[in-house]
Formats: sequence, C-alpha cells, structure tokens
Amino acid sequence: MTLNKNKTFVFFLKLSVTVICLYLVFSKAGAEQILSVIRSINPVYFLSASLIYILAQLVSAFRWKLLLTEAFSIRRLFSLYMIGAFFSSFLPGIIGGDAVKAYYLNKDAKKLSLTLASIFMDRYIGYTALMIIGITSFPFALRYFGTSESVWIIPVIFIAFVIGSFLFFGLRVGRRFKGVTDFYDYFKRMKTKKDAVMKAFLLSLIIQLLNFAMIIVLAFGLGKNIPILVLCVVLPIVVTVTSIPISVSGLGVREGAFMILLGLIGVSPEVSTSLSLTWFFSIFVGSIPGLVAYMRYRSRTEQNERSDVPR
Repeated sequence: MTLNKNKTFVFFLKLSVTVICLYLVFSKAGAEQILSVIRSINPVYFLSASLIYILAQLVSAFRWKLLLTEAFSIRRLFSLYMIGAFFSSFLPGIIGGDAVKAYYLNKDAKKLSLTLASIFMDRYIGYTALMIIGITSFPFALRYFGTSESVWIIPVIFIAFVIGSFLFFGLRVGRRFKGVTDFYDYFKRMKTKKDAVMKAFLLSLIIQLLNFAMIIVLAFGLGKNIPILVLCVVLPIVVTVTSIPISVSGLGVREGAFMILLGLIGVSPEVSTSLSLTWFFSIFVGSIPGLVAYMRYRSRTEQNERSDVPR
C-alpha cells in the first residue's frame, strides 16, 4: 500500500513539473501562436515523420535481436517494440514501455535478469551512438551558435557519460546493488559477441539518423530549414535532459530545451515549441499500431493459457 502511495505521489510530482514547465513555455511563446504554427504543418510531412518513427522501431528490433542471448523472431521483437512505444505514449509516467517489453518477453525467456540486461544494453548502445554523433558534430556546429555558452553542455554531457560508463563497466560499481550482479554476467557474455555488439552500434547510428530525419521533415513541414549540424548537437542535449525523470514523458522540459537551444540560432519560441510538440505528437501517432499488436498479443496469450488448463 505504501509503495502504491509513493508511486502516486511521484507521478503527481512529475505532473506538476510538466504543468509548470508547459505554462512557462506557453507564456513565453504564446499559446495562440503555437497552435497557429502547429495547424500550419503539412499533414504529409507529419505522417511521414510518424512512418519514419515506425521504421526506426523496426531497425531497433533488429538491434535488440543481436543483443539477446536467445533466439526470437524479428516479427516478435518488432511487435514488442511497438507495444512498448504504445504504452510509453498513451500511459506516460504510469507504465514504462521498457517494463512492458521486459514483462512480455520474459513470459517466454523465463530469465528476467537477462531480459532486463538486454534492454539496458539496447538503450545504452543507442545512447552511445547519439553521444558520438553529438560530440563529433560539435566542433563543426560551433559557428551556428556564436558565443553562447549553452552549447558547451554537450561536451560536459559526453564527459559525464564516459566517466559513468567507466565506473559502471570498468570498475563495476553496480555490483554492490542487489539485482545488478546478473547484469554483469550478461555483459561478460557480450564480450564474446563483439561482432554482434558492433553491428548493434551501427544499427544505432541508423536509428539516430532516422530520429534526426523526423525533426528535419517536421521542420520542413513548418516551413523551417534547420541545419543538420545544429540538430546533431541539440538533439543529444534534449534527449539527455528529457531522460531525467522529473516530468511526464519529458513534456514541458523538452519544449523548454528546444526553445532555449534553437533560440540560439534565431528560431522563434513559437516555432521551436511547435517543432517539439509536433515531434511528440508524431511519435504518439506512430505508436498507435502498438495497440493493434498488443490486442493480438493478449488474445494469443489468453488462448494459449486456456489451452494449457487441464480438462
């Protein structure tokens, strides 16, 4: 009972942060101006961004397959990815998409620690690819940001990421925590599958490029042309900031980050906020097929459970 109360409290705390951040952003950009910009987007560009998102989930399923210790079909993993996307989009802050993926995959794998470790590795490699893109693009993108000190956040984040990775993987500080020990057994296995890890990293680069493509397409739909080098620096910062669990699905925090960072290159608050929100909504629409996958999966699981009941 106490645990449920704590979860409820944390959720409403995140909701409060989201509401406050959105209020500040809308006050700065103007609610009517934001709605006007969003309504102006070409539906073709919006739907194209949603399709790119679905494609990114498919590529992610191929990456996840490389990191699993047991064989699962791409169709199965893609369905789980879409189910996770659906829960993350439609029940933000209540049920995590990764938790849903782990739950359903573990029904067959029966090895929860290894399942969780593969999901962690899947996310970690994806974030590594994003950080490398950001720090590689940083020197070439400086000319767009002028003398602003805000852009130097990306080297700070990268250095912190490298230090954190060294502590976790090199010094194995996580082994002190209950439940993490099994993770290190999984990582030990991965050391013998370097080819698979490298392929997973290359797929992560493709996935990140697809994410950049979503923003570019949406920006074109809003009548803006944002340099790819700028996005290569901005997006890693935005993703990092919104990954901090202080708001519901990063709402409000993401829009504030977009408004500040894109404002450095002269993008107006209403346009940067609209771009952030249309990105969120395109992911929302792109995750709808996950509902169909979830209903099919539930139906199939219930049928299997009924067939296993002794008569």
